[in-house]
Amino acid sequence: MDDKLKFIETSKLPTDIGEFTVHAFTDEVEKKDHLAICMGDLLTNDPVLSRIHSQCITGESFFSMRCDCRFQLTESLKQIANVGRGVVFYLQQEGRGIGLSNKIKAYSLQDKGFDTVEANHQLGFKEDERTYETVSGMIKFLAIKKIDLMTNNPKKIKALKDMGVEVNQRIPLSSDTNKYNEKYISTKINKLGHLL
Repeated sequence: MDDKLKFIETSKLPTDIGEFTVHAFTDEVEKKDHLAICMGDLLTNDPVLSRIHSQCITGESFFSMRCDCRFQLTESLKQIANVGRGVVFYLQQEGRGIGLSNKIKAYSLQDKGFDTVEANHQLGFKEDERTYETVSGMIKFLAIKKIDLMTNNPKKIKALKDMGVEVNQRIPLSSDTNKYNEKYISTKINKLGHLL
């Protein structure tokens, strides 16, 4: 585990999907907390079903229909529960790394006609400010050898491979669109390179 990532504590996390174990970590440089939500024996030579998921309070806590984040999180936990082994790396990187208040500013710009990438640029941010170094540290802590990654984002796969994480294969996560997130999903495909 790298020097800036500190392990905090482990506890059980019973949910209506299944009983998970949660490990809490703090990035001591960024001052952000991250979780590894696990199920089953991860000390295996087989690939561990995994997802890197960035916190989305608007979608996960308030059921916003502007994104597909809640579906992706729930579906990932369900797939892990179905196979009995896996981990969701839950990162405190709201709004693709711009934070909750700036995300609401971006939403306001989207209400005026900007897409999600244009809104980030209007606020002075890159289209995606997230980093994944903390995931590498958590993978080392959990002694995971290789992963099957549930993602539509090829940049996550590249970031992990660049850090020396063995990604065996990509598992797609596709949801139905609605009238509130059609433009968002389309922008993720056309401007961010997501495989949907």
